Amino acid sequence: MSDRLSVFKTYKLYVGGKFPRSESGRVYEVTDSKGNWLANAPLSSRKDARDAVVAARKAFGGWAGATAYNRGQILYRVAEMLEGRKTQFVREVAEAEGLSKSKAADQVDATIDRWVWYAGWTDKIAQVIGGANPVAGPYFNLSSPEPTGVVTVLAPQESSFLGLVSVVAPVIATGNTAIVIASEKAPLPALSLGEVLATSDVPGGVVNILSGRTAELAAPLAAHQDVNAIDLAGADDVLAKELEIAAADNLKRVLRPQPVDEAGWSATPGIDRMTAFLETKTVWHPTGSLGASGSSY
Repeated sequence: MSDRLSVFKTYKLYVGGKFPRSESGRVYEVTDSKGNWLANAPLSSRKDARDAVVAARKAFGGWAGATAYNRGQILYRVAEMLEGRKTQFVREVAEAEGLSKSKAADQVDATIDRWVWYAGWTDKIAQVIGGANPVAGPYFNLSSPEPTGVVTVLAPQESSFLGLVSVVAPVIATGNTAIVIASEKAPLPALSLGEVLATSDVPGGVVNILSGRTAELAAPLAAHQDVNAIDLAGADDVLAKELEIAAADNLKRVLRPQPVDEAGWSATPGIDRMTAFLETKTVWHPTGSLGASGSSY
């Protein structure tokens, strides 16, 4: 028999491109579907949430200002990294959701495909929802989408990886930065995603991942004056209503919890989650004449 001691993994938060422990020093036990202990996860505090907002705001200018094509390249790199760590995520998803290894592998494959799908949209969404508007006058009238800003995302509670990516990827694909509150009962795939993001080309602060009590973290973020929007995917009806009221104080965009059909998070997502966190900028410009013919452009 080997007398080697196992090296247990210490899960940490992912904030500003770094891996801090919670400033509170607190952790909580994460168990599998049968109640067996898996790991201790950081129990984030309100201070951690405020630090995540600072990091997300600092990263916003550079990420929003990057070309859409460049964002797509960076997100595709994340998919490459996820593919390389598939075995780890299959194990974590199986333990988190009580799935067989084969079903967990299907979930992980679907998650990676979902990430690639959103990576491909970065330089196409503007063509779909922007364009030239017909106006009665000698003007160009052009509308183009721009990111809303810092977005808080409450990850789905039951779908620890596919649901997580389905709500995070559209936020950052469109140039926003995100503060993610991981599933309270199954946070480990989300915390491992932070390790993937850190070793890819995603700038620090674009995605910040917190674990802990969803209601405890969501309340200060919903009321935070420097958070521009919130996705309530992981909130129950009571919490969602409370957060909507708090978010109204600075007119945050709010994406209410959406019903999940029989296909669950595996269903084709569409573009609704991207357009939910985009603003439309419209520019007017006078037309002019070209040469002696008087033709206009």
